[in-house]
Amino acid sequence: MPLPFLASLVFEGLPPWFPDPYLLLKSGTAISALALTKWYSSGRSNTSERKLHGRVVLLTGGTSGIGAAVAYELASRGAQLVLLTRHEQSDPFLVEYIQDLRDRTNNHLIYAEQCDLSSLYSIRQFATRWIDNSPPRRLDMIVLCASTLTPPGGKRTETVEGIETTWMVNYLANFHLLGILSPAIRAQPFDRDVRIIIPTCSSYIASPKLDEKEVLDQKNWTPGKAYARSKLAMMVFAKAFQKHLDAYKRPDELPMNARVVIVDPGLARTPGMRRWLTRGSLFGLFLYMVFYFFAWLLLKSPTMAAQSFLYAVMDGIFLRVPGARLIKECMEVDCARKDVEDEDVAKKLWESSDKLIEKTEKESALKRAKAKTAAEKVEEEKKEKEKLEEIEALIGTIKKGKAAQKKGKSKASTKDAK
Repeated sequence: MPLPFLASLVFEGLPPWFPDPYLLLKSGTAISALALTKWYSSGRSNTSERKLHGRVVLLTGGTSGIGAAVAYELASRGAQLVLLTRHEQSDPFLVEYIQDLRDRTNNHLIYAEQCDLSSLYSIRQFATRWIDNSPPRRLDMIVLCASTLTPPGGKRTETVEGIETTWMVNYLANFHLLGILSPAIRAQPFDRDVRIIIPTCSSYIASPKLDEKEVLDQKNWTPGKAYARSKLAMMVFAKAFQKHLDAYKRPDELPMNARVVIVDPGLARTPGMRRWLTRGSLFGLFLYMVFYFFAWLLLKSPTMAAQSFLYAVMDGIFLRVPGARLIKECMEVDCARKDVEDEDVAKKLWESSDKLIEKTEKESALKRAKAKTAAEKVEEEKKEKEKLEEIEALIGTIKKGKAAQKKGKSKASTKDAK
C-alpha cells in the first residue's frame, strides 16, 4: 500500500483531495509559533525535590491564586500546613476548602488560623499566641503569598486602623508578623532548615523612592505606584531581615540556620491579575472573557507561577549560600535597583515602620478601650433596665393579687349577707 501511493506521488503528483502544501506550511508555522509562545510564557519548571513530612509551614494567601497552588504542592509532599486567613475557623468556605485539600493530597495535617493581614491587632494576636509556648513550637518555613492591589482608576482605601490598604497588606503586615515571630525563628535548632519565602514583582523596578513623605502622600497616590512601592519595600525589608537574623548570636555559638529567599513568580492568571486587567468592572470582565485566549497564551497558570516558590522551598543550595537571594524562573537573578541593598534606606524604612505600627496600635488600643467601656455601660444599663422591669412586673403581680383578694372578700361578704 505505501509503495503504490509513493509511486503515484512521483509520477502523477499530489491527489486532488490532498491540501495545498503552502496552506499546510502556513498552518504548521502558525501552530508552532503559538506552541513556542505558550511554552516560553509558561516559564521554567522546578526540578528540585524534597520530602516535607513533619515540616511545619505557615502560609498566607493559601486559599486562592498562586498561594493555593503552593498549598497543594506542599501538602501533597506531606508538610504540616497552617493557613493564615482572615476568615474564622468556622467559616463554611474555609472548612470546605481545607477538607477538599486534605482529600486531594491525602494529608490531614492542614489547619487554619485567623490572622487578618489588614489588622495589626489580629496579626499580634496570632503571633503572640504562636510564640507564647515553652518549649518553642516547631517552625520550618514561612511562605508569604498574600497580596492585594487596587485596579487602575480605583480610589485610595484605608484599613479600619487608618493605614493605606496596599501598603498594609503587601508590606506592613508581613513586617509586623515576621518581627513578632523573629524569636521563634531564631530559637529553632541548628539542624533544622528554616526558610522565609518573600514574594515580589518586577513592578518594583518602577517604584518611587521609599521616603516617608512619599508613602504618606495622598495627593499623588495611584494604584500602580502604591503596588510597586509595597513590593520594593518588601525586598528592602527582606535584605534587612536576613541581616537581622545573621546578627543573632545563638546560645550554642553555631551559625544562624534561617534563610530569607525572595521570589518573583512572574505574571499569572490569578484573581489579582484578573482584577487588574478588568479594572474591577463588569464590562472589563466581559472583555477579559472575550479575549481570554490571549491571557491564556501570555500569562502563566497559578501552578506554573508557583514553580519558583517550590524551587525556593526545596532546593538545597540555599543551605550553603548567604540568604536574601532573588529567585525568578527557578534561578537566581540580580536585583535591578541599587537601593534594595542600601543600608540607610533599609534603616529608615525599618524605623518608620516601627513608629507607624507603635502609633497605630496605641490609637487602636484606645479605641478598643473606649468601645469596651461603652459596651460595658450599655450592658449595665440593659441589666438595670431588666431589673426595673422585673421589679415593676413583681409590683404588678402583687397589686393584681391584692385586687383579686379584695374581690374575693367582697364576694364572700355578699354571699354571707344573702
